[in-house]
Amino acid sequence: MPTLRWTTVNKPAPDAEAFVMASRLEVRSLKDVPRFFLQSLAAWKQVSGAPGAYGASLIAEPLKRTFWTLSAWEDKDALYTYARTEPHRSIMKGLRPTMKDSVFTFWQVPATDLPITWPDARRRLAEQDHAGA
Repeated sequence: MPTLRWTTVNKPAPDAEAFVMASRLEVRSLKDVPRFFLQSLAAWKQVSGAPGAYGASLIAEPLKRTFWTLSAWEDKDALYTYARTEPHRSIMKGLRPTMKDSVFTFWQVPATDLPITWPDARRRLAEQDHAGA
């Protein structure tokens, strides 16, 4: 399972709060996996220069057609600005037809709790998925 471990982009102030987003993204077909993976790497690269980004991680499970993202931001506006900025904006628009299922969850933590662990993120995603079912 290819994993891009947590990478700190900007170190938050110790008394700061972080806005966290986790996602589970599933593509429809195995033939969609290579394209999705390459596009996710471009979005990953964008995070490294995004204003307000604290850090991010990505797990790819290609044979399950599933990708997991985890990121922490200065605030909700920083995350949404990133999502609306190129290349992320075009990537997400272009990949929509290949998507089968997506789950997103958001929460806030003290910056001292970063990096967020994958077990915590996956638990929250499972709770969100269950609540939305």
